[in-house]
Amino acid sequence: MSWAAGGGPAHEGAANGPTAHGGRGVEGPGQDRPEDADAELDALGPFFTIGRHDPADPPAGGWRPLREITSEPAVLDERVAAVREFLAAGSGIPAGRVEVRVAASVAHLGMAARLTSPLLATAVLRGRVPRLTLDDLRWQATLGGAFPLSLPRSGGGGTAVAPPSSDAGAGTAALLVDDLALPLAAAFSRFGVSEPILRGNTASALAGAARMLAGAGRSGGTGGGSAPDARALVEELLRHPFLRGAGAYGGFRGFRRRSCCLIYRAAPARNGPLCGDCVLDRPAGRTR
Repeated sequence: MSWAAGGGPAHEGAANGPTAHGGRGVEGPGQDRPEDADAELDALGPFFTIGRHDPADPPAGGWRPLREITSEPAVLDERVAAVREFLAAGSGIPAGRVEVRVAASVAHLGMAARLTSPLLATAVLRGRVPRLTLDDLRWQATLGGAFPLSLPRSGGGGTAVAPPSSDAGAGTAALLVDDLALPLAAAFSRFGVSEPILRGNTASALAGAARMLAGAGRSGGTGGGSAPDARALVEELLRHPFLRGAGAYGGFRGFRRRSCCLIYRAAPARNGPLCGDCVLDRPAGRTR
């Protein structure tokens, strides 16, 4: 996957914004210190890193409510236009030569990856996910990597995640798919991005997060024993009606989506490189 155009550098917070670690709330009984839990996320990389804010006093400065992406069309227009400019600059072409639907798909993939990565990791590493909606999240609209993301501090709660084999991964599906992925996909669909691509972007984001967890395990880092759990949880999520048929694990390539995010079309001749999990073997029009 290529997510850089959809996000921004991690740890770019306003002075009065979310804290890096201190004072974090606990998601449920039996969890380690909250600062340790979020430090584990930091160790996985920028797409997993989160800040925390007081829900009664949301951060100001450059921090914005994430709900605006789905509720204020002008905000999403601005985001897609910024990603379009970013992609065009990277290819050395005018922004007008990058199709709007390509910029929108890349922006959607980056946002899906940024939101699902820390929450999937929390479900795998902690056995529960927090109760959240887009209203609870804050972000900074930066470009070039994983944009800064803040979750509210919580004094307790959290939805327990049952073993994936039990059919009760419903808490994770409700959060990651119903409360986050579906509203995002609906918002981006007006740019001409097809539903199969939006579904594939979401599935790709989840599988990419699971792959990062597996990589951390192989290197002896965070989540060393959790890679099989991450894949099993993603496989469970892929049975959700919205994601069913969007991609699957199998063969030496691991996960492969059944659509393309279209980023190859941002290249000057629309024959740029493909993502590792792409359904295509080569860009349309390119011969071997």
